[in-house]
Amino acid sequence: MTHARLRSARRSRRASTSRLSLERRDGYWLWVGGPVPPGYSGITIWSLISIRRGVADDSHLLRHELEHVRQWHEHGPIGFLRRYLGSYLGLRLAGYGHGAAYRRIPFEIEAERAAVDSERNLESNS
Repeated sequence: MTHARLRSARRSRRASTSRLSLERRDGYWLWVGGPVPPGYSGITIWSLISIRRGVADDSHLLRHELEHVRQWHEHGPIGFLRRYLGSYLGLRLAGYGHGAAYRRIPFEIEAERAAVDSERNLESNS
């Protein structure tokens, strides 16, 4: 392998099979076909975004998950988990069901707002 190809291979840091694709992107890893909880399209843990293959081209989902990457980095693992899980548990104790509690987690509201705002910015710039 030439030095240029070797550098290119190292830069992309991509591993893929027919079922999985793990790709290093600017500031995060994207794992298409990686583990995702039942009923969800994606999950973010620190700088790793794992999404289902069927939604790999969903730009709204990716922007939502990228906001979670930002949140993880801003608050750190303990701070993020404390706020995220604490909000969820508090909402469940307040009587909300799983789905309603999930949709009211401040980090989820923030991530959804960031995705929508990003879409609006793209539309207004086109």
